[in-house]
Amino acid sequence: MDPAVVLVISLSCLLLLSLWRQRSGRGKLPPGPMPLPIIGNILQIDAKNISKSLTNVLSKVYGPVFTLYLGTKPTAVLHGYEAVKEALIDHGEVFSGRGSFPVTDRVSKGFGKCVCL
Repeated sequence: MDPAVVLVISLSCLLLLSLWRQRSGRGKLPPGPMPLPIIGNILQIDAKNISKSLTNVLSKVYGPVFTLYLGTKPTAVLHGYEAVKEALIDHGEVFSGRGSFPVTDRVSKGFGKCVCL
């Protein structure tokens, strides 16, 4: 087979696999815009005015709680006082954990959390 055909078929399979993984992982997440493979929703957010793009575009379409993909990582966005209050006060136990940050894990070599200011 021609190497160009093999390359096109391989890239197409990777694209379809990425789309399938993103769709299958959205079961418990709030609604949000459909992400692009690998880069997520980064192109849908104005980098110069992030708050305006979240307020005017995404929160009006998807409501006060929605999901954005920053790269391949899903991120739940809480927009507005009522959504944040409900999440932190009414459901405080669910939101009390912290995510891991690979850079700080590498710096601390797995011995506790590193506080970086």
